[in-house]
Amino acid sequence: MIGASVENGPLMLDLAFPYRLLGAGDSGRECLFLLHGSGVDETSMVALARRMAPDAALVAVRGRIPQEDGFRWFERISPTRFDQESIRVETATFAAFAREAAARHGLDLDHATFLGYSNGANLVSSLMLLHPGIVRSAALLRPMPVLDQVPATDLMGTRTLIIAGAADETYGPFAPALVTLLSRHGTEIDARIVPSGHEIGNPDAAIVERWLAGIGGDRVG
Repeated sequence: MIGASVENGPLMLDLAFPYRLLGAGDSGRECLFLLHGSGVDETSMVALARRMAPDAALVAVRGRIPQEDGFRWFERISPTRFDQESIRVETATFAAFAREAAARHGLDLDHATFLGYSNGANLVSSLMLLHPGIVRSAALLRPMPVLDQVPATDLMGTRTLIIAGAADETYGPFAPALVTLLSRHGTEIDARIVPSGHEIGNPDAAIVERWLAGIGGDRVG
């Protein structure tokens, strides 16, 4: 499903993942890599990301695995079990993509946040654990742990926001395990719960906006 009435640049096909680059130009500018959920495309995150970071450059990326009328990031076996080889192949490819996209467009990964939703959030957490050093800042909406085997990764110096849905019956119960996993590997965690299901919206945008700005605020839930 393509996002309606949002800023959309041309679809670029010059790198391993299709992507749209929105608002780039200043090498020191804040940058968000957007990783969508299952069954949609890269445009589905743009409007929400603009509410979170109005002045940021956006790299809206499309997963490579077809699903229904859209795409996902790696193959799944069931709603909560995933093909481990697919995770590793797609994550390694995305690691190279992120570096190449940053170099090509003058973006600084040290000033980038990787914003992922659902399957996209799971790709981001896998990227952190399997290819440390690329992600310094991650905002994960409705994530769960997906790796069967996790290497001894050092995530010191990174920061991660995790937002779970109180009524998300599929992914919500797994969110605490991901908080524990990433915390044990050294990332600075801010874990929140919003009163919703698996869908995301304005409550998530408000939390991410404050978090990106370095402003605290009371926990939600």
